[in-house]
Amino acid sequence: MTECVVELDGVWKVFGAAADDTIAAAKSEGLTKAEALAKFQTVIGVRDASFEVARGEIFCIMGLSGSGKSTLVRHVNRLIEPSAGTIRVLGEDVGAMSPKVLREMRAKHIGMVFQHMALMPHRSVLDNVAYPLEIRDIPKSKRWAISEYTLGLVDLAGYEDRLPKELSGGMQQRVGIARALASDPEILLMDEPFSALDPLIRLQLQDQFKTLVRDLNKSTLFITHDLDEAIRIGHRIAIMKDGVIVQIGTPEEIVTSPADDYVREFVQGISRLKLVKAHTIMTPLNGSPPPGDAIRVDGEADLDALIDVSVGTTHPLVVQEAGQDVGTIDKTVLLRGIQGGKA
Repeated sequence: MTECVVELDGVWKVFGAAADDTIAAAKSEGLTKAEALAKFQTVIGVRDASFEVARGEIFCIMGLSGSGKSTLVRHVNRLIEPSAGTIRVLGEDVGAMSPKVLREMRAKHIGMVFQHMALMPHRSVLDNVAYPLEIRDIPKSKRWAISEYTLGLVDLAGYEDRLPKELSGGMQQRVGIARALASDPEILLMDEPFSALDPLIRLQLQDQFKTLVRDLNKSTLFITHDLDEAIRIGHRIAIMKDGVIVQIGTPEEIVTSPADDYVREFVQGISRLKLVKAHTIMTPLNGSPPPGDAIRVDGEADLDALIDVSVGTTHPLVVQEAGQDVGTIDKTVLLRGIQGGKA
């Protein structure tokens, strides 16, 4: 069974004096965010959020400005106190931690990267990365060795003595990631870390970050307002609106089965070629075996790969899972899959 490293259960955050009354009314009467503001002069930042993050998973929380995504992620390391609900990190109730234990949790087990790095301008790159280790009284020789290693992970070896102002925006962002990695945390909290960067640099950092997290087996909560970014790097995506998690699913599930019109509007411009798999669009076998000489494809093959195979044959493709024929895909089914309609 996959280990759960972060778990949120029924988390609410209501800003204002009448938080308890707001939550009670929201539960009993279905009070909306606008109604809460009018009736109680409160703002519902997060509404009854529940999810789990597995070890090694990149869990993206996506939403527009004001949706509650940044508020939600700050509950994980208790930068924000919840109005109700429970947050567990590595099996421990964060809300029940003493200040000392909480500081240790933040220092050793959770790394956070913000959109604006807040690098210390008077410190070198090496000193910026080493700072989390310095406040833990790690000896200088050890913290510098660790910092040099983490800078190497983000392709900044040789820049140790530079000041932040001598680096590009993308390089400064990588310094921030290295600083978060220096303590070797199990969990990374990333709050729109690439949103201020140029598109090409952003794509490069997305790819680099995804590879780095996979190789180091880090569990990540990644906040973004860009669905393309969430789909590109996330194993699963939670879409938020007005403090509510509207849908949680894999990129393929989000694109092929949007929960409502709000999600549907987001996904309508997303390319399906690298997301939708053969097993999703295939027509299941009805009992009669397919031709033995038909081209076989794996159930995990995406639409892009299916197109490449289908142009070389006039016959339907046969989908296999675990070595067994399970379905077929003809040209009509493939085109409908590309289009987004159902076969």
